[in-house]
Amino acid sequence: MKTYSGKFDNESWYQVWLNGEMFSPSRSLKIRNHSPDGYAWSYFGSGPAQLALAILLEETDEETAQDLYQEFKSKVIANLEKVEWSFDSSLVQKFLEDPAKFVLATV
Repeated sequence: MKTYSGKFDNESWYQVWLNGEMFSPSRSLKIRNHSPDGYAWSYFGSGPAQLALAILLEETDEETAQDLYQEFKSKVIANLEKVEWSFDSSLVQKFLEDPAKFVLATV
């Protein structure tokens, strides 16, 4: 199971880890270049879109990731706590089971 975590501070800005290692946006940037400056969360913008796409690329195939990342951004990424958050693959899998009915519980 994969674990995703993020932390924001005024010095380092937005940092994201996958299983404790820095999570690079490079793979997702090759598909959609929403935010060449990196990831973000807690709002509906380009940085959150990049993060949503990157996470779905880790969890599913490219076609599914492209089809669903904007909805994942709206339902999950935009609603994450600004300062610090963490979740694992089970949250992503619940979203993928029925994106239309998915509601984010407190993360």
